[in-house]
Order: sequence, then structure tokens, then C-alpha cells
Amino acid sequence: MNAMNFNSSKCLLFMLLCGILAAACEPTVHTNKLYTYTLSGDNTADAYDEAVMVACIQGILNRNTTQLYLLSDTYERPAYWLDTLSASGKWLENKEHTAIATLEELMALAGDQVKGAIIWDPDVPASLNVATTLAGLEDGIVVSPGQADLYLDRWELPIIKDFRGMFTGQETGSKKNDAYRWAIREFLETGRCDPHWLCLYEDAYMTREKGDINYVVTRDWPVRNQSFVYDLSPWGDEAPLDDPDQRLGTDLETYKLMLEAVMKLTKGKQMTEVAGFFSFPKYSNIPGYESKHDPVPTEWETVHLISPYNCYQNTVAHLCFNQSIHAQAAVGELQQGRPELKDPEGGKTYLCFLMADYDSATPLYDFLPKHWNDSARGEIPLAWGINPNLIETYPDVIQYFYDTKSPNDFFTADASAAGYMNPNRIGSAHLPLFIDHNKRFYQRLDMSLSPMVLDWDEPTAAVKDAFTQFSGDGFSTIVIDFHNAGGKLPKPHVWKEMPVMELINSACNFSTPQQTANELSLEIPAPRDGAKPAFYFFRIVWTSPSQVIAALEELRKLRPELDIEVVDPYNFFHLFKSTEG
Repeated sequence: MNAMNFNSSKCLLFMLLCGILAAACEPTVHTNKLYTYTLSGDNTADAYDEAVMVACIQGILNRNTTQLYLLSDTYERPAYWLDTLSASGKWLENKEHTAIATLEELMALAGDQVKGAIIWDPDVPASLNVATTLAGLEDGIVVSPGQADLYLDRWELPIIKDFRGMFTGQETGSKKNDAYRWAIREFLETGRCDPHWLCLYEDAYMTREKGDINYVVTRDWPVRNQSFVYDLSPWGDEAPLDDPDQRLGTDLETYKLMLEAVMKLTKGKQMTEVAGFFSFPKYSNIPGYESKHDPVPTEWETVHLISPYNCYQNTVAHLCFNQSIHAQAAVGELQQGRPELKDPEGGKTYLCFLMADYDSATPLYDFLPKHWNDSARGEIPLAWGINPNLIETYPDVIQYFYDTKSPNDFFTADASAAGYMNPNRIGSAHLPLFIDHNKRFYQRLDMSLSPMVLDWDEPTAAVKDAFTQFSGDGFSTIVIDFHNAGGKLPKPHVWKEMPVMELINSACNFSTPQQTANELSLEIPAPRDGAKPAFYFFRIVWTSPSQVIAALEELRKLRPELDIEVVDPYNFFHLFKSTEG
């Protein structure tokens, strides 16, 4: 063998060995395997820290494929959905489940997909959220100082960022706001975060010591999507519980800086989902925590604040396990069909019930299965409010409900359309974006009804025009004027072929069938001889069909003079339109 051939052979052998070694260093991805890891659910700071780390690993592993599914020793819903979606014909049917028992095994699975660690500062609870944002951008895991001491050398993980002592309050007088303003400059103003998502996740201030992981297990979602995570008060007239010495309004100023940065990034080309809810004990008045603002006004103030920035909320999103897995289910446009339309009958009292408040991730994921599996479902026609934008989060869960609906189950949007916003607060220049956004989601879920539009005043002509583009079969609203600006309900009418009316809210909180029947009755006046039919659309929150049926039976006993007919939402609006037209 001459020298040239010998050297060529050595080069070839060297390249082959390098390829083998490189392949050996790559993490092994088994596309037919689904690894599971079970969180203990212990109410300790250590369990909290573990859940933070695991959620980060999950978000990284599930960014481009489905690898890691989390279970819980204390919460059965993740196991319920894993069993349901692994059944014959479901998308996880062919996945082999392999349990991982320890953090060491989990890190071995992740391999070099985890690039390093971010240490958050327990003296600045908000730094947990800043660290989570950075973890998504740098493929890192968020660790407490104690975890850093315990694991980083053992796992040979470099430190990407150490936030200890970094946020002192020098900029704003508030360590919390210093942290978020630094993150806004570093991650939003530079365009590093995906502006389609903001995550309003409660930080560690009063959760870590209790081992409350409600908004920890959700962190796979912002890590996977490289989203900005925050926890701020929408109020400018009182200091929040977690930062009582801040200058009045500092949280709100930071909130607006964040929203302005996101709106600048979107350039009017997309809307932004705010996933998560404000912290009740930090920002509103609940037993044990004094505030001048009650929870419902705080919810409405949050939506009032974010709407002009083309943001919509996916409010209750705690304990939403495995969003980074569920979101990858391949679901196309869904079909629910339409009922045969009826002719109105004089003297009738037409009732329709919106099974409401499945407009956000937790109710869809956790509450709805309980009421959906009620044996009486299908006995009467019901409207089920599911916001269509949730198809981005739990497409397989929504498909399950579509696949198992009865002919008497109909899906509509909930609060307020494809996401919870105040339509009157959307700028006129952005209404075309608002229309396109809603059209896309309504079409995908075969929806054409918006029965629970929440706002501070009756819809403007421009807003009604917008809704005719995607919700032509019906529009109803709840108006609450918390700012005392003269807001009022619309009179029932038909706007360019779209029925417009009120969604009655007084019977929403079910206690007993008798109590609900009394509330329903108070809304229905005595019938008039030969009168046109009457129409009443009621909101019922997180209640089973059997309870609604029991309340109807009580109402018929209470009001025997009424000729009551319960109809589906399509017929309800159609009958109203036929009567008024």
C-alpha cells in the first residue's frame, strides 16, 4: 500500500470513528416510546424545586417530538388522559410507556439536549419566572441554589446564568420589577421570545414554601415555546401583597412596558395569548388577604388592560400537565354539524343553556370530563362553551369531546371568542386582525356562535360588524361596567342577519335544583295571551347535565303556566331571528 492510499485509509477510518462517537453522544430518541416521570406531590420546597427542574426538562425534550409525559401521585387527571388517548384508535395508541424513576435517569435521557443550568434567587421570587424564560431560550434547566450545589458538578452542567444578587431594586425601587424590566429588555425588546405567547404564572413568593406546583407543572409550555413568563398586578392604586413597599403603580407600569414590547414584536400581524391567571391572594381580596379589589373585578381589569394590545387570555391554566405533549397531536378541522331548524310557535318560552366557562385550559382539561361523563348528557340539547383557541394547547382533548358528543351536544365559543378579550377595547385599526384570528379558529372547530362575549359596554357597530364575519349564527353578551362609565346591555335585535342578545348570568352558580329554578323563574315574566314567543339564554357554570335537568323539572313545577321548550343554540338564535325578522 503506498503512502497516499495508507493516509487516505487512515482519514476514512478516523472519520468513521468520529461519526460513531458523535452518534454515541447524541441522545437516543425512540419515537415509539413515551417516557413517564411521576411527581410526588409532596407539599415541600424540595418537591417544588424538583417539579421546576422536571418541567424545564420536559419542555426541552418535547420541543420537536413527544418524549416525556408527567404523572402525579396526588392528581389523577394526567393518568386519565394518558389512558384515554392511548386507547385503540387514539394518537398515543402505539406509544410504549417506559417509566423513569429518578432525576439522574431523567438527565441521562435528556443528555446534551440540556445545555446548562440557570440558578434563580429565592430572595427575589420573580427571578424564578425570569429564569424560566431564559431556560426556554437557552435549553437550560432552572435550579435553586440548593439544587445547584447538589447536582451541577455531578452532572457536569455549566451555569448559563446565576441570578443571585442580581436584582437589588436599584432601578425601580423594587427587586421584583427590576427583574422583569431586565427581562423585557433582554428577551422581548431583542425579539428573542415568541410574541404569540405570554405566561402569567404565579412565582415562588407564597407557593414554594407550601409545595404548591399549580403553576410549576405548566412550565414545560413556555420552555417549549420560548415564551415570556411573568407575574404582575393589573392594579395601579394599591401595592401588591408580595411587594408592599414598591412605589404605587410600579407593577402596572412594568405590565404596560411588557405589553408594549410584545405588541411591537407582533407588528399587528398576530394576536398574543396570555396563558394563566393572576394570583388571587397577592392581587385581590380573598379570606386572609386584604385588598380593595375583589377577584372578579381583578379578572376583568386584567382583560381590560391587555385587550388594546391585541392580547387575549386563557385564564385558568394551573395544574395543566403535559401541554408540550398534547399540543403535538395532529388534529385537523373538526366537524359538529348543524341541527334541523324549526319554526317559532306563539306563546312558547324558549330556553337555551350555555354550559359555560370551559374557555381556559384547566376547566377544559380537568373540570369538563366530570360533567361530560354524566349519564344524563344527551337527554336535552345543551351548548358547551369551549374557546376554539385552546386547539393550540389541548387539540387531542378537544377532539375527544367532538368524537364523543351526542346529537344534543353543541360546541360554541365561550368568553369571549377565540380567547377572552374585551372586543370593544380592540383598536379599530386592528379589527381586521381580530377578524382573521377568530375566523381561523372558528372554522377549525366548526363554530359560528359567540354566546358569551364579555365587555364593559354593549358592542359597538364596528364590533358587531366584525362578529358577523365569523359568528353570524348568533351573538350574546354579558356586560359589567366596573369602571362606572355608563356601560349597558344591548337591546335584543338582529344586526345584519346576526341575532344579538343578552346572556343571562343570574343563575350561573348552581347550588341546588330548587335554588337554580328560583333564579330562572325570576328572569321569566308571566306569559301574555297570544304573545310572540319569549327567549331566555342562561349561563350555567361547571354543572352536570343531570343537575340542569333537575332544575328544569323544578322550574316546570314552579311555573306550570309556562310552555317551556329547551332548544339547542342554533335553533334558539334562529327562532329569535325568525320572530324578530
